[in-house]
Amino acid sequence: LYFSAQEGILLFYHIKGQQYEMKVCADILQPISSLIFSPDYTVLLLVTDQGTVYTYKPAHGGEAVKLLDTCSSCFLAADFLTPGNKYCVSVTISGEVQVWFVKDGTCLSKLNLDIEVCVT
Repeated sequence: LYFSAQEGILLFYHIKGQQYEMKVCADILQPISSLIFSPDYTVLLLVTDQGTVYTYKPAHGGEAVKLLDTCSSCFLAADFLTPGNKYCVSVTISGEVQVWFVKDGTCLSKLNLDIEVCVT
């Protein structure tokens, strides 16, 4: 079970029967608004309240790596484009939809919806 604390800490709970073990996986120092696993569960996207997206690879156990950082508008949501886990799509509050290469954060495509976006 992966979850985040308000302080920006990614935690993992390994639960086996009545026993559990907690592990701190990453501390990104920004509140995490959502966690999204890739379809093959090898990469976890961490979207922050400040509009930054990080990747975390559970099998490698390293630190979270900053993938995307907004300059003018915060990311409202991000997810993987399926099939696979090579690309992700994000939308900003200002209505800009972007497709990203997960490996290095290269922006591949943008579409401006010309409308403010919200979550309901």
